[in-house]
Amino acid sequence: MLYTGIRRGEAFKLTWDDVDLENGILYLRDPKGGKDQYIPINSLAKEVLKDQLKYKRKDTNLVFPSKKNTVRSDINLHWKKIKKGAGLPDDFRLHDLRHTFASLLASSGKVDLYTLQRLMTHKSPQMTQKYTHLIDSFLKQSSEVLKDIINNSKII
Repeated sequence: MLYTGIRRGEAFKLTWDDVDLENGILYLRDPKGGKDQYIPINSLAKEVLKDQLKYKRKDTNLVFPSKKNTVRSDINLHWKKIKKGAGLPDDFRLHDLRHTFASLLASSGKVDLYTLQRLMTHKSPQMTQKYTHLIDSFLKQSSEVLKDIINNSKII
């Protein structure tokens, strides 16, 4: 979820038929926005999926099946262990991975809002803006751009 920005339910419903590792694409069926969509996956997400493929069960096509080989509905116990192992605060939610995905891309200055909106499968840019909490260091760095503009121009 951190590497793709997909929602929890989208990850839980993901099947191996929805994953195209060769072309680096995930097919999201019936996402929250309603319309099926394709999203690209980066090399980090590909590595996670390739690793998960090693544990593919013969009796299910789900990428992240429950113990009963059904669509997961909850991962609270696993999530607590993951948070502890990663040193994340207790109040860090699974959905915060999606927020982090958006914030990191927005803060990079390399991904425009429209592209981020498409990656997150949002219908509106307003929804995407709610996810893009800019990192403090990026805000400070961005404010320093004014100095460069003034120093390199003849305005003042």
